[in-house]
Amino acid sequence: MSSKAEVKLVELTREECFFQLDYSYISNGYYDVTVWREKDSWKAELVKKPFAEPLKKTFKGTFFEPQVEEPRVFAAQVEGQNVGWIELGYQKWNNTMRVWEFLVKEEYRGRGVGTALMDMAARIAREKEARMLVLETQSCNVPAITFYLKFGFDLIGFDTAAYSNNDIDKKEVRLEMGLKLQ
Repeated sequence: MSSKAEVKLVELTREECFFQLDYSYISNGYYDVTVWREKDSWKAELVKKPFAEPLKKTFKGTFFEPQVEEPRVFAAQVEGQNVGWIELGYQKWNNTMRVWEFLVKEEYRGRGVGTALMDMAARIAREKEARMLVLETQSCNVPAITFYLKFGFDLIGFDTAAYSNNDIDKKEVRLEMGLKLQ
């Protein structure tokens, strides 16, 4: 099932988004984040390293959360079935389009579904004249980071205490990635 899928994209209404997203991924590695302070500067380094054993992560997500400005949700359909979703929100204060939710069912990954969703997100952001498409991922989600880098995203920031006071030790640092559109 590795061939490219014929993907149809449809916009969903709030009423159609009553379900919860069940995310999961397996990662063989992580980006080890080191931050240190010298006299008049800080230095940071992110180095890709392998896990001793593959890491399996699961978590949940929902659409149309209150913090999402101007939310739009789209589903990717293959043979009439929803197999991927993306939620976008335009942030007027800094003229960026944020990807709030992004999920492709595991059995459809690597078949063009994620690329179709992200192409559409970039197109919508350009139509809105946003300067950048931004998203969040974690330093331990190497499969997602690899996809985003191939798509043209780059690291634009990180937060070493977004999820806990021990994010670096847990190897799960929040990474902000961005795709410049202008």
